[in-house]
Amino acid sequence: MSILIVILIIYVSISLAFYFLQHLFFFRPEILPHDFKYQYPFPFEEKQFDLPDGGRINAIWFKVPNSLGVVYFLKGNSRSIKGWGKFAKDYVGKGYDFFMMDYRGFGKSRGHRSEQIIYSDAEYVYNWLSTLYDQSKIVVLGRSLGSGFAARVAAWNHPKMLILDSPYYSFQYQIHRFGWWLPLRWILRYKIPTYMYIQKINCPVYIIHGDKDFLISYEQGVRLQQLMPDKVTLITIKGGRHNNLPQFESYHKGLYKILNA
Repeated sequence: MSILIVILIIYVSISLAFYFLQHLFFFRPEILPHDFKYQYPFPFEEKQFDLPDGGRINAIWFKVPNSLGVVYFLKGNSRSIKGWGKFAKDYVGKGYDFFMMDYRGFGKSRGHRSEQIIYSDAEYVYNWLSTLYDQSKIVVLGRSLGSGFAARVAAWNHPKMLILDSPYYSFQYQIHRFGWWLPLRWILRYKIPTYMYIQKINCPVYIIHGDKDFLISYEQGVRLQQLMPDKVTLITIKGGRHNNLPQFESYHKGLYKILNA
């Protein structure tokens, strides 16, 4: 009986620690001072959005002459747009403007962060972009953690297309793969049901996923595609893992085909 009590105490302690510290597990932000100067080899503009609740969103906007539209990029869970900005070349080189924001608590963005707040911030920025670009020229792109938020934006609006780079079926499904022994139903603060949003999207959807991705399994991309096979196209990067897809020629060929179809 005493052993069972000790096991129960340890289990409850771990569950409580997970509940209160999960932001440390899921987010690895790089915080930048307000006066930090971004530097990139191609033209860009820095934007700042002061939100009604006191939060602040910092973003960078790369523009090309006579662009085909804009790629609205929702990033992964690490670093800041300082480092992620290097991916802009993959899109400006294909004739698109490129817009990327930092979630609250990342880079120069400030304020409390939660699933609903990120949804709200992503929607706020999309609405701003839609005043500058017709929605038929907005490509929503979500990478890794950002894939679920991107799917939600696309479900609530009418962009040209949605691209999901290494997406999860749902964030709860993803965490359950590793924390199946925890009572996630009650302690997980981020559920992000990508599968639910993708079924409400009216635009074409493209999923790019490496078949050797052991962080967010390739099987999750397959499951998402199977939900709406007539509308969702899965592009498989043979041998691709989670963080090395831009190293594959097939990745860039796939992007070019999608963006210039």
